[in-house]
Amino acid sequence: MTETRVAIVGIMVEDRDSAEALNALLHEYAAYIIGRMGIPYKQKNINIISVVLDAPQDVISALAGKIGNLNGVSSKTLFANV
Repeated sequence: MTETRVAIVGIMVEDRDSAEALNALLHEYAAYIIGRMGIPYKQKNINIISVVLDAPQDVISALAGKIGNLNGVSSKTLFANV
């Protein structure tokens, strides 16, 4: 059995045109997602999303890399020590 890690990916979406591609990525990795929360911040015209995963390290890194390649989208990943 492959060892998994728990991580949270914090995502800021500044370009709404990238939202469809982001949602497609999250759907692709849905089997690893424990939960997600999105907050539209209308005053600043951005969307803030947190995604919690339980997945192998390489899967988390692949998703974070793909998210980071989207225009107008930035992300950071934080890993739990469990």
